[in-house]
Amino acid sequence: MFIKKNDKVKVIAGKDKGKEGEVLQTFPGKDRVIVKGVNVVKKHKKPTNANPNGGIIDVEAPIHVSNVMLIDPSNNEATRVGFKVEDGRKVRVSKKSGKTL
Repeated sequence: MFIKKNDKVKVIAGKDKGKEGEVLQTFPGKDRVIVKGVNVVKKHKKPTNANPNGGIIDVEAPIHVSNVMLIDPSNNEATRVGFKVEDGRKVRVSKKSGKTL
């Protein structure tokens, strides 16, 4: 998967198209990511010791990784990701600027 935790991404499809956020969690087996502030859904919670009132809370739901694009930190634009081997290590490379990510 070309997206990793703490990457800044832009949503390119779906109800939150155009929003930007940070990746909170990745699920490589399911090809999904959770992005902060994107795909927020209402979740009904029962009262627990941690949350004695319970109620309805907002949580971010996972979205498919094909619906997000990595933002290049050098120019803050969405870019496709390529891979290159440097010094025996596989690194991610921005297709737009050519710089390593």
